[in-house]
Amino acid sequence: MNRIAERFARLKRQGEKGLIVYIGAGDPDLEATRQLALAFDQAAVDVLELGVPFSDPLADGLVNQLAAQRGLASGATPPKLLQTVAAIRRASEIPIVLYVYFNLLHRHGVQRFIADAATAGVDGLLVLDLPPEESDDYEALMRAAGLCNIYLVAPTTPEDRIELIVKRATGFVYYVSREGVTGMQTKVSDTIGPMTAKIRAHTDLPIAVGFGIASPEQAAAVAASADAVVVGSAVVNQIAACGRSPELVPRVSRFVRSIVHSLKPAHEIPSR
Repeated sequence: MNRIAERFARLKRQGEKGLIVYIGAGDPDLEATRQLALAFDQAAVDVLELGVPFSDPLADGLVNQLAAQRGLASGATPPKLLQTVAAIRRASEIPIVLYVYFNLLHRHGVQRFIADAATAGVDGLLVLDLPPEESDDYEALMRAAGLCNIYLVAPTTPEDRIELIVKRATGFVYYVSREGVTGMQTKVSDTIGPMTAKIRAHTDLPIAVGFGIASPEQAAAVAASADAVVVGSAVVNQIAACGRSPELVPRVSRFVRSIVHSLKPAHEIPSR
């Protein structure tokens, strides 16, 4: 079974909510990405989402744009990132999703990119700018490779299109909790409950809610309506503050553990 599907099945059996953590790959370098991935696994993060550095990340706010720039500056190309995923796999089975723009797949060759990702140990792709209506060949290649193709649903998505999107998605549905780009917010949207209910009317897939969740309190509030919570910019901001400091992994891990605890207070989290 795909690691993403397996993890969500386990969460459902245990009656727990999941945590998906996003970081920019190669920020500040790929060795830090490897170390953070292993630390997040130890902290009971359920899915790791790695942003593949790209020069024009149009879905991202300033925090993640700057992370992409730092990733590019550190030399984090797609082939080197896949080597890093393979290195993570030697020590961890944490489910991994690549958050990627289609231009990078096109440049690499879509079939080759998917095959290389599967070989490295990637479990799913979230291609930000590839709509389901144009994804027939991509979805067939993903199915053949055993990878989950994850799609976004936005607050402005009409119900008939929600139905189309979720029927073509696998792994989980990523609900963007607010309009606009990624970035931390002072409060969560009050439409999350109604929108997740609307999505659930059309699918049994888990629903992960992200964009703007910046604190343990916000994560807990969102988890009341979601199967999983996605925290990205708040973690990336911690990484930016640490840079190449020896405190990078411990400090970021402490922040991530605080979010895990808000979602799974009874979960025994290793102290290391």
